[in-house]
Amino acid sequence: MNYAASIFRGINGPCTFDYNTMIRGYVNETSFEEALRVYSEMVEEGIEPDNFTYPFVLKACTRLKSIREGKQIHGHVFKHGFEADVFVQNSLINMYGRCGETALSSAVFEKLESKTAASWSSMVSARAGVGMWSDCLTLFREMCRETGLKAEESGMVSALSACANTGALDLGMSIHAYLLRNISELNIAVKTSLVDMYAKCGCLDKALRIFKKMEGRNSLTYSAMISGLALHGEGEAAVRMFSEMIEQGIESDHVVYVSVLNACSHSGLVKEGRRVFEEMLKEGKVEPTAEHYGCLVDLLGRAGLLEEALETIQNMAVEQNDVVWRSFLSSCRVHQNVELGMIAARELIRLSSHNPGDYLVISNMYAQAQMWEDVARVRTEMANKGLKQTPGFSIVEVKGKTHRFVSQDRFHPQCNEIYKMLHQMEWQLKFEGYTPDVTQVLLNVDEEEKRERLKGHSLKVALAFALLYTPPGSIIRIARNLRMCSDCHTYTKKISMIYEREIVVRDRNRFHLFKVGTCSCKDYW
Repeated sequence: MNYAASIFRGINGPCTFDYNTMIRGYVNETSFEEALRVYSEMVEEGIEPDNFTYPFVLKACTRLKSIREGKQIHGHVFKHGFEADVFVQNSLINMYGRCGETALSSAVFEKLESKTAASWSSMVSARAGVGMWSDCLTLFREMCRETGLKAEESGMVSALSACANTGALDLGMSIHAYLLRNISELNIAVKTSLVDMYAKCGCLDKALRIFKKMEGRNSLTYSAMISGLALHGEGEAAVRMFSEMIEQGIESDHVVYVSVLNACSHSGLVKEGRRVFEEMLKEGKVEPTAEHYGCLVDLLGRAGLLEEALETIQNMAVEQNDVVWRSFLSSCRVHQNVELGMIAARELIRLSSHNPGDYLVISNMYAQAQMWEDVARVRTEMANKGLKQTPGFSIVEVKGKTHRFVSQDRFHPQCNEIYKMLHQMEWQLKFEGYTPDVTQVLLNVDEEEKRERLKGHSLKVALAFALLYTPPGSIIRIARNLRMCSDCHTYTKKISMIYEREIVVRDRNRFHLFKVGTCSCKDYW
């Protein structure tokens, strides 16, 4: 680009085509600020842009999250008469969506008279870019149902990401089938998205099968596979795959190191995790971030090495943030070390005083220690700041439709049948020696109320629904937004044995495969 720029500077009176070439070159080289600077110069020189100018200029705004400049360029688009140009409008949809302005993105989309597959893909990708996974899938389904258009690969990748993050396996498999029917050779981005989707939807075998058949792999592909193995508690396999990646001559990046450290953490591989972290520091190609330190703190904390975890935080080579203290606080709660937990709580509130989840963990830590006055103080502080907790929920997919349940859920149309099934399940569990673990109800109430509250946990309600409305012998797949309690873990193990069903539960950031009364996590999660 330096050489191209020197030639460009030698042109006497460059035209629109010359400016477009420079802008496109800088965008392709990821020099987005330079691309905007050239566009600014173009406008100042009175050179009129065309419909090939704006897609690349808007892409630069998208990557820089420069919504202010993006709005100004939208004004230029309108002034120069490109408000009906579908390619320019698609770029605006994508720019607004990925910059978090979803209402403006939708407004541009609705005004389009002829919506193309690229228009829909831009909307889908925009929602995926800001993590609006449910909206992303809704749009994708609407596109397939109402337009008959064939989605572009970029839209398919976004839809697969949404399936991965919502646990919508049936839709993900349908997209995979569509891709196989309509595209002769899938590119590496699509294959990596398929690996990620199957791994995150609980189908590790399918993810591995696609991964092994890939002729070319990059660091993102390995990262997706290592993360998938971590999710399923296959820490040793993840470490082996990391070693294979190094042997293949593929350089590790920030994301890969996070994936392999998480894998070690989920499987309690303290020695291996320490070694990977030390190798990263020794090689010096990847600067350690707070996220890497957070993984190491989580690894040590889960293993009960709280003093070493605290020392790691205090000696971090980068600035401490809320992520590392949150990992440490969670470990203190699990290992019931209130003294060290109070240190973490103090630092966490100082750094991030508006996260309701932090207050809940602190409150639960005090509740476990039966320090009810401190529980009340934390809850009151939370209420005074107007912080509301996100309710725990469980999602199960039945016949291509996702059903969401919360604790004590009474709003589902099949509510009566579900609670009859729950009652039946309880009777059978009693014969298997199941006793509710009331210590998981962190409220100062009597034993009977604690047992009643345990009965209606969202995972149990989702399980009852799945047992009622899925074929006997089929695999039940449930996704949760919060980590399951130990009572639900024991409950699900026994249900898998009684009803002879495999049950796959994704609880936030890992999978549990329950089969014949055992769990793949080996009770370490």
